[in-house]
Amino acid sequence: MSNTVQQPESDQVWSIEVNGINPIDQEQRHGKPSELFWIWCASNISILGIVYGAGYLTGNGLNLWQSLIVGLIATAVSFLFVGILSISGVLGGAPMLTLSRATFGTRGNIGPTLVSWISLVGWETLLVIASAGALTELLTIFGISVNPVWTVVSIIVLSAAVVACGYWGHATLVWMQRAATWIFGILTIIIIAFIVPQTNWGRLLSQPPGPWDTGVVTAFVIVMAATGIGWINSGADYARYLPRKSSGSAITLWTMLGGTLPLYILMVVGVLLASFKTEASTSAGSLETIRETLPVWLAVPYLLTAVGGLLAGAALDIYSSGLNLLAMGIRVKRQYAVLIDGVVMIAGSIAVTFFSTFSNALYSFLLLLAAGLTTWAAIFLIDMIWRRSYDLKSLSDTSRESAYYYTFGFNIPACVAWLIGVVIGLLFTASSFFTGPLAKGIFASTSLGYLFGASVSAILYLVLRPLFVAQKMAGENVQEEPTGISS
Repeated sequence: MSNTVQQPESDQVWSIEVNGINPIDQEQRHGKPSELFWIWCASNISILGIVYGAGYLTGNGLNLWQSLIVGLIATAVSFLFVGILSISGVLGGAPMLTLSRATFGTRGNIGPTLVSWISLVGWETLLVIASAGALTELLTIFGISVNPVWTVVSIIVLSAAVVACGYWGHATLVWMQRAATWIFGILTIIIIAFIVPQTNWGRLLSQPPGPWDTGVVTAFVIVMAATGIGWINSGADYARYLPRKSSGSAITLWTMLGGTLPLYILMVVGVLLASFKTEASTSAGSLETIRETLPVWLAVPYLLTAVGGLLAGAALDIYSSGLNLLAMGIRVKRQYAVLIDGVVMIAGSIAVTFFSTFSNALYSFLLLLAAGLTTWAAIFLIDMIWRRSYDLKSLSDTSRESAYYYTFGFNIPACVAWLIGVVIGLLFTASSFFTGPLAKGIFASTSLGYLFGASVSAILYLVLRPLFVAQKMAGENVQEEPTGISS
């Protein structure tokens, strides 16, 4: 019973976490699956949920009922995959992209890990940019004339807060996410209470259904990419400290519920807001629009909530991105990897703020990175179901002696399936940064490219894996520690 309550010395609140990407020993395992609810709930209480509702649901022509259904199903399905993949953290006790070595090989895993790292750094950068926008709005309330200098200062200050959370590590993040859920959750409910009565119900209920292909399917795919898909490479990072006998279904349920609940509520608010404020479809537009609909006395708490909710998500991203750096072979302590990412995040935030628009950067970023992440996740999930356990020693060993060295460090079936899936996904994807030559017809208008690429990768891996029996057995004959995970 003590393992589920008492925290080990290596993972204490307000102390620097000493573990890096090494598998967590049984005596250091603690906590319950329900704590995953707080982690994912706090990280998704942000203004971006309102943007998804106003921009991706209503903006694609969906009426009220279509928006309610598509928003719920797309978000829940995307976080369902996050929850299922999180089970691997309990199975192997290591971060997600370290466990991925067992799937792709010690060297073959570098490619997916690099894509994962870019995705996480990109997400934390965009979240800091959005939070800086909320902070500068707050400054204007107090009579401060915001200029580029104030914008840069805001980015640096907020980035420092994000880096501090990632620097302390797992236990501190769990504690802060629980507190953030209560504080920002209650404030969000108060804010919603002032927005809902202003809904233009006549306009909302009279809107005709949106088209199936360029409306429903497009919104569904984009909402999936904007919600859970952006987290599928992080789930195990926060489940790896849970005891090995933790319920897999409980891990999945609490993860899905924590991620879906706040985002869905905020998306519905976005749909309602768009009925009387059409400019709510972008992050900057939502900030100003919501503030205008609130009484003056509530503007400051609202903007603080916007800042805090966005930073909660960025804190998870920078913690995981630091672990990704270590999984790529960067030989520094975990907390120093976070500092490296912090520097990249600040530079990226300033660059995007002054040289691109937020909405275009977000949209294109989601589409392009989803191609690499979903193909990786499809292969990783199939492999996880097959193996059900990991050789803990080999996860930390990248030498030729590792059970996951395979063929010169590459698990050929997984690597080939991933590369082909990524290429196909990009060929069928259209964005402002890059448009594939095959992104025509329904693919040009629905963003189905990344799901198509993931499907191809899954099928290829299923076909190729049996053809490399000798290589597969080399990675499975090692005695692996039983996990006893329940369903």
